[in-house]
Amino acid sequence: MHFKRLVWIAVISAIFWTCKEDKPEEITEELVVVKVKENLEFGFNLDDFIVKRDTIKSGDSFGEILERNNIGYPKIFQIAEKAKDSFDIRKLQVGKPYTLLCAKDSLETPKSFIYQPNKIEYVVIDFQDSIQTYMGRKPIKYVEREASGVIPQGSGISMVLDKKGLSQLLANKMANDIYAWTIDFNRLQPGDRFKVIYTDKYIDDTIYAGVDHVKAAYFEHNKKPIYAFEFETDSVKGIVDYFTEDAKNLRRAFLKSPLRFGRVSSRYNLKRRIRYYGYKIRPHKGTDFAAPVGTPILATANGTVTESTRRGGNGKYVKIRHNATYETQYLHMKAQKVKKGEFVKQGDVIGWIGMTGNTGGPHVCYRFWKNGRQVDPFKQKLPEAKPISDSLKARFLEYIVPIKQQLDNIILVEDSLPPETEETLSEIQ
Repeated sequence: MHFKRLVWIAVISAIFWTCKEDKPEEITEELVVVKVKENLEFGFNLDDFIVKRDTIKSGDSFGEILERNNIGYPKIFQIAEKAKDSFDIRKLQVGKPYTLLCAKDSLETPKSFIYQPNKIEYVVIDFQDSIQTYMGRKPIKYVEREASGVIPQGSGISMVLDKKGLSQLLANKMANDIYAWTIDFNRLQPGDRFKVIYTDKYIDDTIYAGVDHVKAAYFEHNKKPIYAFEFETDSVKGIVDYFTEDAKNLRRAFLKSPLRFGRVSSRYNLKRRIRYYGYKIRPHKGTDFAAPVGTPILATANGTVTESTRRGGNGKYVKIRHNATYETQYLHMKAQKVKKGEFVKQGDVIGWIGMTGNTGGPHVCYRFWKNGRQVDPFKQKLPEAKPISDSLKARFLEYIVPIKQQLDNIILVEDSLPPETEETLSEIQ
């Protein structure tokens, strides 16, 4: 009897669990919200407008652009009057892009005008409701990269970078900003090698805007290794120099030339005879560098502008005092970029090649003053650039430890494939 009862209980239990397993699963509904990415630019959702893009053409004006897009002159005048305190609409430059955000109606009436003076900045004149004018900047992303290479027979650094798909701006920075005083990049040797840590700049995540700066570099030229580490020595004036691993400045106090590209057409000569003056001796107390009109003229050293004016045969010129001993002067400019009292850094553009004053062709007459007397800059034993102060030296040596280790760990890549890069992303909105 007891056995039958146990069998019965087992049968009932089996039926119960079978029914439970056969029970259909309970279906639950889940609401999935898909967020559609907005098409944002200049602070607007472009999907809300008809977008018209163009560039400023010769003869274009703000008023003409709006008039041919169905806005009448009374409204144009009202917009221009409101905008003039924030932006001078007369300064639209030919070739610069602009965007019209227009209503989605039959007339496609403009609601906002956006002008881009450069790749990063833009000016918005918004007249949807009230008239507003304001400046904006596109988001910038900085990407840290590494690169390396070996100079092959019959090649140069530009060709090596080109094979790796890297920007030629990197070559310019190494040749003109870092190693200009220590390595002649026109005479690189097969087997010379380099490693570099640098930062690329992107606008709106995708538009490449070039090499922003070089953080550190290593160049082995004629089997002599030269490290270079970027370091700010004056945060007030924003002075940044490159130093070796033992804190020696790679720069000299003065550039050899006030032009990036140009040739010496006439040297300092106190006994020069000039045909224009009947071959009489007329001392030439400057060094002439010939280049096309409009070529940028560079300050050869840090200093303060003491003169920026036009006078007689000098034409338009700039004079800079560098310290108690040295001054430089740059004559015959087409136009000056700096004003009296401005502080300029070595390599800053201070004006452009022209033909003002007494000159037979486009050039800059570069004059060099020592203790108030004009001298030949090529015969001077010029000092090195200002070294790191004792108070900063300890901080510099500590700062470069991990960077030097990073440089040393970069694998030299000799083939034509782009090197592996480690990227550190940081965004500035």
